[in-house]
Amino acid sequence: IRETARMAVTAVVGLQWGDEAKGKIVDLLTDRHDVVVRYLGGNNAGHTVVIRGEKYKLSLLPAGILRPEATSVIAAGVVINPGALLDEMNSVTQRGIPIGKNLLISDRAHVIFPWHRAEEAMLEKKRGDDAIGTTMRGIGTCYRDKAGRTHAIRMGDLVRPDVFRKRVTEVAEHKNAKLKALDPGGELTDPEALLKEYGEYAERLGPHVVDTTAWLHNALREQKSILFEGAQGSLLDVDHGTFPFVTSSNSSGCGIHAGSGVPERAIDKMIGVVKAYTTRVGGGPCPTELHDDIGQHIRDEGNEYGTVTGRPRRCGWFDAVATGYGARISGVDCLAVMLLDVLSKLDTLQICEAYDIGGERTREFPSHIEDLAKAKPVYRTLPGWKSDICGLKQWSDFPKEARAYVDAISELLEQPVEIVSVGPDREQTVFVK
Repeated sequence: IRETARMAVTAVVGLQWGDEAKGKIVDLLTDRHDVVVRYLGGNNAGHTVVIRGEKYKLSLLPAGILRPEATSVIAAGVVINPGALLDEMNSVTQRGIPIGKNLLISDRAHVIFPWHRAEEAMLEKKRGDDAIGTTMRGIGTCYRDKAGRTHAIRMGDLVRPDVFRKRVTEVAEHKNAKLKALDPGGELTDPEALLKEYGEYAERLGPHVVDTTAWLHNALREQKSILFEGAQGSLLDVDHGTFPFVTSSNSSGCGIHAGSGVPERAIDKMIGVVKAYTTRVGGGPCPTELHDDIGQHIRDEGNEYGTVTGRPRRCGWFDAVATGYGARISGVDCLAVMLLDVLSKLDTLQICEAYDIGGERTREFPSHIEDLAKAKPVYRTLPGWKSDICGLKQWSDFPKEARAYVDAISELLEQPVEIVSVGPDREQTVFVK
């Protein structure tokens, strides 16, 4: 990672419940890659990149868009709200960053419609206290239509007016009937108004829509360096995460092939990104969550409020059981430990190294949510360092307590730590030998 030469094919994957500051690592690596690929999720996932004090909040756009010399790809596994994407593109161009041929959008990516958002909101409301805690942006319901096939509409359909009119007319009739059954007094979709609105989106996005799967395979043949940018985190993976409190796609490293069409064996390096502590948004068990002053201190110091929603995140000690599982299913080669500076004011720190479930100690992450809910963390206590580390540039200059804490994470996850972040700016990054 420290070399300035062009890199080969790299993936950046979050190993926790998302919000690990992956965007910063992607930004650091973008200028060493020709292509940056977002391969899953939708505008429910946000990341913040800080460059020379300038803060950029991105959601659908890959972080690579901030480097116009790179090609940014929104691949087939992403679900797209065209209006939200255009708003994001406008916000970037208004700040002097051009978007042209450097942005490609897959014609296989699925489109989010107003009925997806309406249906998701109704379903979450009906779940009551058992609500999953979605962002209400129609991500899950769009993925549901994708799996069901019959009522799915893709970006390739959107940019073909005749095809799009036929599909919208067919699907809107079914969706309106369903929404009326869920909420008799709710607002229904006007197909003609929707065709006009989305027709304008198609006109603006059409020049960017291509077969990105074929394009990426050509890029591999041309030996271009490619960077895969994960969204959310491994523990939110729909198949391997804390189901049902997960996202609707494969947010672990398992999703790279499915979302992009590029085989995983083409990837030379998998970087696992972790926070120096644990956060979670929405429902579902979080064994190390702190409901006390320390939890609030971490939230405030780390500004743990959602990039997309503004929701306060649940905060707790670093969970090596959960994060180690995320590292294994994603197949990472090394770790980037983020937001280490957030812990600098605490006297002592704790790392969960095992669970106690029903009197039995284990380091295996439970596959059933009921077992995870019963898990009691077994902690390793370490001394804090209580000094400002935000301006440090060399790993050898860090307090021995901070280095010991990072070493403990490396030991428990059985992976080397190569990057430590001590602040939001790209300059506040230290490379560990």
